[in-house]
Amino acid sequence: MVLIRDGAIATDEWVRAAEGKALPAGAPTIVPFARWLSDSSTLRGHSAPLGLYMTGADDPEAIAADVGRFALIAIEFPVFTDGRGYSTARILRERLGFQGELRAVGNVLRDQFLFLHRCGFDAFEVAETDAAAWHAALAEFRVWYQPTGDSRAPALVLRHRAQAAE
Repeated sequence: MVLIRDGAIATDEWVRAAEGKALPAGAPTIVPFARWLSDSSTLRGHSAPLGLYMTGADDPEAIAADVGRFALIAIEFPVFTDGRGYSTARILRERLGFQGELRAVGNVLRDQFLFLHRCGFDAFEVAETDAAAWHAALAEFRVWYQPTGDSRAPALVLRHRAQAAE
């Protein structure tokens, strides 16, 4: 898999912790959601940044008090038709105030990139290696009807701004 961060291919310095194994010393490590819930008191002592791996079935509200502890949260898309990760991303960004890297992993397609970005994702593990094509996906639409986590103003706000400027 290739990591695209901010529209460019990036090196992934994160290690995924194996279930039941000790965390690698000094390495930024991604732990499974269930492991965090069951062993957070021990994991808090890790000497390097911590990341969290979530699936669409995991409840982001369960980590509301700890969301600021994570430098990265990876959300799995097992199949492209599973949209639960979009909702999880919006909850993390908009309701819980997550400020770290939000990474889409699994079956992530170029066609979804723009919509994932609108929900707050800023990094993507993908099979496709054409970062330029992924970056171009951000510009495919310029006007939106609904507000989301990427801070672009929706059509109604743009219309009101244009009327006020007249």
